[in-house]
Amino acid sequence: MPRFALRIEYNGHPFNGWQMQADQPSVQAALEAALARLDPAAPRSFAAGRTDTGVHATGQVAHADLTRDWAPDRLMQAINHHLRPQPVAVNACARVDDGFHARFSAIERRYTYRLISRRAPVVHAQGLVWQVRHPLALAPMQEAAQALIGRHDFTTFRASLCQAASPVKTLDALQIEERALPGGGQEFLFHLRARSFLHNQVRSIVGTLERVGAGNWPPARVAQALAARDRNACGTVAPPQGLFLTGVGYEHDPFAG
Repeated sequence: MPRFALRIEYNGHPFNGWQMQADQPSVQAALEAALARLDPAAPRSFAAGRTDTGVHATGQVAHADLTRDWAPDRLMQAINHHLRPQPVAVNACARVDDGFHARFSAIERRYTYRLISRRAPVVHAQGLVWQVRHPLALAPMQEAAQALIGRHDFTTFRASLCQAASPVKTLDALQIEERALPGGGQEFLFHLRARSFLHNQVRSIVGTLERVGAGNWPPARVAQALAARDRNACGTVAPPQGLFLTGVGYEHDPFAG
């Protein structure tokens, strides 16, 4: 059966995450319902990352095996037709060999978290950012973030229900940028890259760094929280609506060329 890789974007607001659940809307269920309209085998899909309820994606990757060998562009158009009007779209499609697996072949995952600091309500980005009404300082957050880069035991920044076999992960990059907003206020973008992440790791890190930016924590406290290996040492867990899965890396990019 021919295997296809799909790059997918979605607004996570109406979904209970990526993974299919009984009696709950999910991105996986939406995609597989669309695929079932095209293939009598009702193919299953496998994703690079199981995003949580309310989390968005611009670069999720999934794969599925179909009985028909479609031209990738036509398959992308057909899937998108059957996904309407749900806020999900396939933005790239490629034929891949049977050795490709969206999850197990991935060598990195990239996330961006959007945080806006301003007093006026957010209008156009509503549901797509975390808004705080107090000012935040960039430099202390950047200083604190350095303690988290590299290979560490991230128990402090791991959800209590996380099913990963080990809390040890390597965070390859954590960059924070600041943008001035028209009319006042700032947007902070947290860019994180790793081979894999623990459940709620990104949101726990961002929420903790927000405490530093707000002046409630000194930067050194983040390193102390990491060393504590204690979930109670974590700061606020940032809400899901600001989080985006922006890309998945593979040794050979299936969508290149």
